[in-house]
Amino acid sequence: MRIRTPHPVAGGALIAIGAALVLTGCTPSSAPPTADADSPALGIPDDDYSLDALIDAAKKEDPIVVYDVTGKVVDTAKAFTAKYGIKATGVKAKANEQQEIMTREAQSGNVQGDVYLMTDEPAVSGELIPSGAAVSWFPPSGFDEVPERYRSPLAVSTEIDAWTYNTEVYGESCPVDNMWALTTDEWKGKVALSDPLLRADFLYWVNQMQTHADDKVAAAYQDQFGTAIDTSKQSASAQWLEALAGNKPIIKQSGGDVAEAIGASGQTAPPVGMVSTAEYRSNADSGYHLGLCTDLMPWLGRSYAKSAVIATGTDSPNAAKLFIQYMLTEEGIAPQLIDGKFSTNAAIAPSDAEPSGIADLLDQVFDPDPATAADDYDALPEWQDAWTVSSH
Repeated sequence: MRIRTPHPVAGGALIAIGAALVLTGCTPSSAPPTADADSPALGIPDDDYSLDALIDAAKKEDPIVVYDVTGKVVDTAKAFTAKYGIKATGVKAKANEQQEIMTREAQSGNVQGDVYLMTDEPAVSGELIPSGAAVSWFPPSGFDEVPERYRSPLAVSTEIDAWTYNTEVYGESCPVDNMWALTTDEWKGKVALSDPLLRADFLYWVNQMQTHADDKVAAAYQDQFGTAIDTSKQSASAQWLEALAGNKPIIKQSGGDVAEAIGASGQTAPPVGMVSTAEYRSNADSGYHLGLCTDLMPWLGRSYAKSAVIATGTDSPNAAKLFIQYMLTEEGIAPQLIDGKFSTNAAIAPSDAEPSGIADLLDQVFDPDPATAADDYDALPEWQDAWTVSSH
């Protein structure tokens, strides 16, 4: 049995390279051939699938390493090990770091990571699977309540970034009710965001808006300013992004920093901003005052998916598949549900302990279309350029 250790993810050089890869959308120069669902690299064939057969095959394989963007993967991996007797090690790593690790290991033929749980679904659809570095697998039976849209590539959960305000200062009502209000002089320098050049999902969202809902962005403009927006040369979504970037938003390096800027106590004129609903734990943990901007036109927030993929060339394909299946069960995903994440398995209800209350407002959340995720990835450099130019 080969002894494997998780790839280090804390080094500055690795993080820098990983950020560069996701920002430029470059393609590996020596990618392995694309694997398909019938590849021997994926363990037992789906035609021979049963949970018992998968467990038996997995127990004959090496331990696995699982990457996720949340530190809760450490405890999830321990619980998986206790349940099945199959050693799994959980490692927290940002999505861009995961992409870099997977790509470099695929190029070198030295695959150490086995399962990757990534919030950068467009990179999965537009880069990692087409290059052959990753394979998506969906259990052939037992999970009929996972909608088709989340099966290829497989997404195990969704989460939400929501427009948020400080309830201590502004009371029960959000001080803005329209996304275009954030581009006005009243809110100049008073909108807090995670850096869109580091959090690509914000710019993916803009591309989704332009592709699928630009009419709603245009309608919000007319509602805010009383006149129709001219989209003859540029989409309403592109104009909103450029106007927001030009309005001097407060840019932070992490969601925790954004939550603090918005919700910390003792402020007189705090910003509004977009933050993960997971940060609403800080209301209890740190005395913050985060509140949802309900009824903000046209959307209170946006969702994004966490894809689960297997590294092509893993020595433990059956154990990797078993872990992915575990994440589609209530036992596997439960630790993340309390942070405001939602299982893609409709049979699993949201957690009653979720801190923001967003589960009652899902009809106000923009839900991206996974079918065009690869287009979001391809368009990313253009949106990054637009943000950079408009910010100066």
